[in-house]
Amino acid sequence: MDKTEQSIKSVPQSQFVTVLAWIFIIITVFSTVISIMQNIMIVFFPFEKMQPAFSQPMVQEHIPAFFALISSHIRLIFFSFFVLSSTGVVSSIGLLKRKNWARIVFIILMSFRIVWTVSGVVLLQILLSSFPKILPQNQFQIPQFEYIIVVVKIFTIVIAISFSLLFGWIIRKLTRSDIRAEFTT
Repeated sequence: MDKTEQSIKSVPQSQFVTVLAWIFIIITVFSTVISIMQNIMIVFFPFEKMQPAFSQPMVQEHIPAFFALISSHIRLIFFSFFVLSSTGVVSSIGLLKRKNWARIVFIILMSFRIVWTVSGVVLLQILLSSFPKILPQNQFQIPQFEYIIVVVKIFTIVIAISFSLLFGWIIRKLTRSDIRAEFTT
């Protein structure tokens, strides 16, 4: 055992890293299992038959462009979820074992989750703004429908801010010198 390993062994392990690692092991294993099932189902779903429907001029003028993009790359998107979930499992286990590469990967994943959360809110706002174009006009004469859209927008913004702050706090904690001292290369 060299001096670096001895000095790391002498650093007490924080409960924060242990609890964080176990929480994310559970979450990412669960999301990886779901992602595997989604990828299996997506293989059998006939997306090629849906493409002509999305190419209709009437449909294209009412559906936001990112939906067409998503529908044409749906298999890649689901596979990307699988890769991210699997990476989360591996980095969470590495975090539990106090591996520095896992801490760095975990920080990158947390940063990606912040970007993903904010992007999701922006896309949802675009989607909700497109409803008046997609639905018949008489649907929007119902005052409760407009109220529901406002409530959904506010709720998603509050949730996105909350998760972004949580992920930012986790990143900040993992970059502190006392936490970094626990990790080996």
